[in-house]
Amino acid sequence: MAIGKRLSAARETIDRDALYTVDDAVKHVKANAKAKFDETIELAINLGVDPRHADQMVRGVCELPNGTGRSVRVAVFAKGPKAEEATKAGADVVGAEDLMEQIQGGNINFDKVIATPDMMPLVGRLGKILGPRGMMPNPKVGTVTMDVTKAVGASKGGAVEFRVEKAGIIHAGVGKASFTEGQLAENVRALISAVVKAKPTGAKGTYVKRIALSSTMGPGVKIDTSDAVSA
Repeated sequence: MAIGKRLSAARETIDRDALYTVDDAVKHVKANAKAKFDETIELAINLGVDPRHADQMVRGVCELPNGTGRSVRVAVFAKGPKAEEATKAGADVVGAEDLMEQIQGGNINFDKVIATPDMMPLVGRLGKILGPRGMMPNPKVGTVTMDVTKAVGASKGGAVEFRVEKAGIIHAGVGKASFTEGQLAENVRALISAVVKAKPTGAKGTYVKRIALSSTMGPGVKIDTSDAVSA
């Protein structure tokens, strides 16, 4: 596959075999994010787990100290006072059966779904639609809860859900190229720390194997795991 001039030039500024500290990796990635839009800065963490085994599944949520830099639309399944609470908290869509029908009809104009526990039998019918999109509410990541105010606030304020993929890799956005180097470094360290804390009981050997940072259109930069994990 042909590589564009901009990406080729960016790769020349990076030692592809070197392992960088978090701060140096952020500096290189931010410097090479020169697209005409505000690129997302993405972190990829390769873990020594096999998610096919339940005791090696890694998932959780991390509240990035400086937010994600993106606007998140939130839908909440709730009734009565909890529906009113969700609306006051800033939820973009609130409903129950009507919201279920909206989703079944293909009208999914939101990024995150939160539900009160009593709504889960209803939400469960949407598993085949929400599941593949990574939107299914789950108590483990705080999206099935009675505290809808906190959940909506976290979703809109910079909470990032992470879940290991079949290949043992976690991908997540940690900010935008317009963030300062300090803000990005803080977010990177926060996400790595959250993943380390989520180490499953069945993980054997080296848990965090490789870490790389990149922008949407830029080359990846390898991060020294010993620096990142101990930071």
